[in-house]
Amino acid sequence: MSKFVLKSTVLLVAAGIGLGASSVWSAESLQDVLKRRGLSQQDVLAAAKTYVPTGKRDEFVAFSSGGQSGQVIVYGIPSMRILKYLAVFTPEPWQGYGYDESSKDVLKQGWIDGKEITWGDTHHPAISETNGQYDGQYLFINDKANPRLAVIDLRDFETKQIVVNPIYKSEHGGAFVTTNTEYVFEAAQYPAPLENRKFFPLEEMNEKYRGGMTYWKFDRKEGRINTKESFSVELPPYWQDLSDAGKGPSEGWSFTNSFCSERYVGGIEKGRPPYEAGCSAKDTDYLHVINWKKAAELVKQGKAKKVNGHDVLMIETAVKEGILYLIPEPKSPHGVDVTPDGKFIIVSGKLDTHTSVYSFEKIQAAIKAGKFESKDPYGIPVISLKDAVERQVQLGLGPLHTQYDSKPCIAYTSLYVDSQVAKWNYCEGKVLDKLSVHYNIGHLMSMEGDSAAPKGRYLVALNKLAIDRFVPVGPLHPQNHQLIDISNDKMQLLYDMPLPLGEPHYAVAIEATKLKPGVRYKVGTDSRTDKPHPGAVRAGEEVTTKTGNKIEVKGTLIRSHITPETIEAEVGDEVTIHLTNLERAQDETHGFTVSTYNVHASAEPGKTVTVKFKADKEGVYPYYCTEFCSALHLEMMGYLLVKPKGWKPTKTAASAKAAYTEDDYKATVKKVADTQAVIDSVVGYITSVNFKDFPDVVAMVEDATDQLGKIPEAKKKADEAAAKKDWDQANLWSEQIWQYQVKAADLGLRAKTYLEQNGAKPVK
Repeated sequence: MSKFVLKSTVLLVAAGIGLGASSVWSAESLQDVLKRRGLSQQDVLAAAKTYVPTGKRDEFVAFSSGGQSGQVIVYGIPSMRILKYLAVFTPEPWQGYGYDESSKDVLKQGWIDGKEITWGDTHHPAISETNGQYDGQYLFINDKANPRLAVIDLRDFETKQIVVNPIYKSEHGGAFVTTNTEYVFEAAQYPAPLENRKFFPLEEMNEKYRGGMTYWKFDRKEGRINTKESFSVELPPYWQDLSDAGKGPSEGWSFTNSFCSERYVGGIEKGRPPYEAGCSAKDTDYLHVINWKKAAELVKQGKAKKVNGHDVLMIETAVKEGILYLIPEPKSPHGVDVTPDGKFIIVSGKLDTHTSVYSFEKIQAAIKAGKFESKDPYGIPVISLKDAVERQVQLGLGPLHTQYDSKPCIAYTSLYVDSQVAKWNYCEGKVLDKLSVHYNIGHLMSMEGDSAAPKGRYLVALNKLAIDRFVPVGPLHPQNHQLIDISNDKMQLLYDMPLPLGEPHYAVAIEATKLKPGVRYKVGTDSRTDKPHPGAVRAGEEVTTKTGNKIEVKGTLIRSHITPETIEAEVGDEVTIHLTNLERAQDETHGFTVSTYNVHASAEPGKTVTVKFKADKEGVYPYYCTEFCSALHLEMMGYLLVKPKGWKPTKTAASAKAAYTEDDYKATVKKVADTQAVIDSVVGYITSVNFKDFPDVVAMVEDATDQLGKIPEAKKKADEAAAKKDWDQANLWSEQIWQYQVKAADLGLRAKTYLEQNGAKPVK
């Protein structure tokens, strides 16, 4: 059988025709699929609840910490499709984060004591709020390992700022926001001396080690934390954990758990019991209750002490001014969660089967009456448990974290030891349902479940272990995020989602419609500063300058070429390349790298990026666009030529024989004319409808117009070459015209399809 016949036969069979097209090739029915895969009707129902058809979008977007990756994971709900990894504390090559100059500057903000840090342990993301509700403008995330906090702008999903906590050595309880994002706050975790580079032995834990709460002032207009207006409240050397901000009646207050209030110092190498024994000896730990609004006023009044150049309200001042109180709480708690109405604070103890519902009203009554059962060793008033708690409910083994439903009084609490989620009514103190998850659930997340207006519908269990849930991939398993339907009386497990990037600790989810990300930058923008980039140029303004041993290139990127296409340097030159993406069309990103020089940049439409390196080795180094951007993507490249010092050109061989004829040139001219007819047809349709009402189409039209605007110059060169019968140059410049047309036509056809699918109306 010839290759042609064989290929044709394969195609016919694949198409289900020819050779008799037996029933083997007929479409399966739903029942066939159920039988073949051993699926139940319940499985099909679960699949239908999570299925998002092609072209459709998810109802919610989740932001999950990326754990030891130092990143944030973004995925859709209910599809559980991963949408993006957000580069935060660690380099990330795809986005050029840590490989272009602007992102290097952001990462450098997170250096500590002048030392570069290239890893992080992200834990608790928080979305900015307005009146206690998610507004979808900013995302904040902490780094437990190296006490830092990052600001991510949700207009472009990029990290804009990293701040280093000036007094902590670790922090777990962050990030959390006040109801109007006036402050982003975080708690210390492991006590340490607040002063930098001060040593005190562990035996002086009680006297010299401290915890704390830091309130970072957020400037929403600038989209940055103002470190000068930020402050901390000194706390005892208890191990502070998670926090939450009050809302409604509890507005202006914050609540922070602690564990190891025993202040135990381990040392198994010295024959002492380990930390896990000494830090869980007592039946209770302390809930810290802080009036942050009054604390901010005290700082403005000059009542703070400077520690490492940072304002700190010392314990003595906090007690004297009545802004700091303690309440006993169940043993080794983790989550502290204010109810949507702000009236109650729910706390669970990992080593207690009970979850406690504290009443803010009762807490305030005790404070007003000066009714305290005691003071802790640091003089902080302690409100008795019975005077603060509304009720305690026995939920199960290892309760950790609570989230809220859209239905009044309904809460969900993770049970780590039981590997279950408990659904319960905190107003009545009744357990309503339990659902087994796989396995050892830590945090859990309902839709906008820690805001003033939870949305209900779905819950995600963030499980620590996967064990037998997925195809084995070696000893290091993925985490398992399980999607749960909570819209009915009984919870239903819908979907298992492996997450293979670090250990996600906590996640937040927001209605997708609240997110308003941009799809392009104003041409010439430095995305990390949101300001015009000094190296930006427009088409025709590209320039390369050399001053001494410094070379600066101001170039452009557009399908399908990099300008300039050749950069010449000598060994030892410092090369700085600024590149502006001139595209307007959505999703037309370009990347840039130079072979072996360890630089990479991602240039989204309108963005200007900079890479910098020393040309320290002679040779020929291709550079190219790393993002597949067009049919001629592979041709979008150039050469960095690094010459030896003092190199002089030698006489080259005679030019090769002409490659093209007059007939070739005429054929190309005809191709150009035919393509223009297609473009004219598409333009005719676009201008016949209300395309200006569609911003994405307007951008595509602008982009296509830019491409077509380059044709007159190319045609002039083609005509000049044809007049000289230089058919090589005439044909090549005509081919370039065609490339401009192809790119314009691609944009035009995309615009036409978009208009047809989105109900464009004829212009009257």
